[in-house]
Amino acid sequence: MASSVDTDSSGTIPSKIRVEASSFCQLRCPSCPTTAGAIHPAIGSGFLRFDDFRALLDNNPSLARVELANYGEVLLNPHLFEILEYADSKAVAITFSVGVNLNHATDELLEGLVKFRVRHMTCSIDGASPETYRVYRVRGNFTRVIEHIERINDFKHKYQSEFPKLTWQFVVFGHNEHEIPMAREMARKLGMAFSTKINWDTKFSPIRDKVFVRKQSGEGATRQEYELIRGKSYLSSICQQLFDDPQINWDGKNLGCCRNFWGDFGGNAFVDGLHSCFHHEKMNYARAMLRGHAPPRDDIPCTTCEMYHSMRARSDWIGEGGAKNCG
Repeated sequence: MASSVDTDSSGTIPSKIRVEASSFCQLRCPSCPTTAGAIHPAIGSGFLRFDDFRALLDNNPSLARVELANYGEVLLNPHLFEILEYADSKAVAITFSVGVNLNHATDELLEGLVKFRVRHMTCSIDGASPETYRVYRVRGNFTRVIEHIERINDFKHKYQSEFPKLTWQFVVFGHNEHEIPMAREMARKLGMAFSTKINWDTKFSPIRDKVFVRKQSGEGATRQEYELIRGKSYLSSICQQLFDDPQINWDGKNLGCCRNFWGDFGGNAFVDGLHSCFHHEKMNYARAMLRGHAPPRDDIPCTTCEMYHSMRARSDWIGEGGAKNCG
């Protein structure tokens, strides 16, 4: 296929971005690439520094929203209280929608989540009992997580605030599938939305009752099944991030999307500037690949990704406006 790559770097930057606040995690979830160390070559180990975050907002006043969660546990960042306080002072909305495990947090930080109006937080809770939860969330404490949610609700009542809006995310396995209805009801009582997620690793605790899981999730029992039914990869919307919601590492490295841990897309947002990263030649080329305008290239992380492989196999490219072209 002939290449038709837009190398123009005169455009603006998106109003929303993603910045990894912590690549460290205290849990050891068996199927997680953080546990396996797979993220280390590209992402490394570290925390987002307050000074870097402050400069990022000061130098990019058009930013309106920043997602701070990704492969690590955002609540472990020792600068998080300051980061949240500064974002609130600049009217920049903060989200932890990718997810937190919520196992360790000071009372001051839990209050800060409410006081500084974190807009949304996904809580990864894969079970409705301590016995089931700890099978996957190794080193995690179910009781403590629920206590932290209750404490957040106390502060929401104190400040008469709806924020952060909370979602209970339940990754479905064979060992926990029977607790989906119980977890959904617990979430309701805690004032949380509830969402199931299909596990990517079919070898760890495989689904036992696929009919039950299909009914409970409404999506399918496995990602392969989802792909057969929907004709696209599970969570394939992540590719859209290269167009309007790019991922920046804790050290400023340009990662493009939240799935990528294989390489970078060029530039450093803290050194070269966010605009330079978003319009880097590698980002432009990757976007051309995702639109079907350019062939895969070895130095582009998308070339490694199974979502791109699925997209290419189906010629299911992202349209010129950014949205997927599924027709």
